[in-house]
Amino acid sequence: MGKSRNPRRQSAAVSAVVEAVDGGLAELIPDRDRARAWTLLLDGAPQSHVDLDDPAYLSFEYQRRLGHVVDLVAPPGRPVHAVHLGGGALTLARYVAVTRPRSTQQVVERDAALVQLVRRELPLAPNARIRVRSADAREGLAKVPDGWADLVIADVFSGARTPAHLTSTEFLDDVRRALKPGGFYAANLADGPPLAHLRGQIATVAARFAHLALVADPTVLRGKRFGNAVLVACDHPLPLTELTRRAASDPHPARVEHGKQLTDFTGGAVPVTDAAAVASPAPPPSVFR
Repeated sequence: MGKSRNPRRQSAAVSAVVEAVDGGLAELIPDRDRARAWTLLLDGAPQSHVDLDDPAYLSFEYQRRLGHVVDLVAPPGRPVHAVHLGGGALTLARYVAVTRPRSTQQVVERDAALVQLVRRELPLAPNARIRVRSADAREGLAKVPDGWADLVIADVFSGARTPAHLTSTEFLDDVRRALKPGGFYAANLADGPPLAHLRGQIATVAARFAHLALVADPTVLRGKRFGNAVLVACDHPLPLTELTRRAASDPHPARVEHGKQLTDFTGGAVPVTDAAAVASPAPPPSVFR
């Protein structure tokens, strides 16, 4: 005998929203297992997952890892000032709003049509203190007041690639300007073998921050497949023990590299400057199949 089906979920199964946005074709696909949850795809590539009934639920591996950073930026529940470079479906901003009430957040998302779609179909909670600015990430970051942010999250992709101007030491100089002393920087990076982009980004961040950690699936770190890695940086010592525990206990466990092991992993890569910056590599077509 089959499982009884919730009529609400059954109707949602045929109510995908498809709309052209500035960055391509956006699709909001209902989650068959969660009544008011949706996955955002851009040109077929999964970008975000949002559960309107439970914004603290993070489905994607890399978003869970960024969620761990959010949890460790300050004592549990304490409001923070957060800047999100790259908006998507505003998943991480929603997470901060529900786990740290009264937080003040700025989201910079270049795709104005995508912002309109997300606001219309996946509305923010009325009490969420989230300001969304439609602008280039680096231009939007430049408008953040000096020393304002407890946390800056970079999760920007254009055509599934991180734009070159968001990979340089000059970009990180502006991140540091916007951060409070001891503030956290976290970046979602995507790369595959031979991991040249990832190694270069670690070297670049190491040139601007005293303490770093990399959170990633071991198979990605070994160069066995294309995937995401979260790089975390701060000028104060990172909460490595707790970050490692949380990453290891995820449904898809991740490894945390830091210290000498992380330095060795870079393999002599040098910091990236604006003059030499290139976009991150495009994922192979098989990644999204």
